[in-house]
Amino acid sequence: MAMLGIIAVIGSLQVGIGWGAEGPKSGFFPFWIGLIVVASSLYNLVRAYSHGSRKLFASWFELTQVLKVVVPLTIYVGVIPWTGIYLASALLIAGFMRWIGRYGWLLTLTISIALPVLTYATFEMWFLVPLPKGPIEELLGL
Repeated sequence: MAMLGIIAVIGSLQVGIGWGAEGPKSGFFPFWIGLIVVASSLYNLVRAYSHGSRKLFASWFELTQVLKVVVPLTIYVGVIPWTGIYLASALLIAGFMRWIGRYGWLLTLTISIALPVLTYATFEMWFLVPLPKGPIEELLGL
């Protein structure tokens, strides 16, 4: 985590962390968040070694629970360049709702379709921020 914070700080310094005429420069907030992440990581490191406990921090069951989230999210990020963010998001939401939440098909399909549509309307139509698109969006002309 400290390394991710350091990367954020370095990247922020490259784009500027000061205050411009229009307000904070693009690196202002990521810089401070990066510093908080680095400081928190160092605090946790010192705390972990000062307590002297050498117990495992998580059981195998707890680790499998974390992997139930990490593995699908990793796949999600990996397929976005080919499927676009909207289809990947719909599949991720549906997968989590059915697999972990054990929700019924009607609610799962409703939310997994409605949320990407709402995301499309918010980012693409209102904020005019294009998000990664795939073959489905091309077929629909979006």
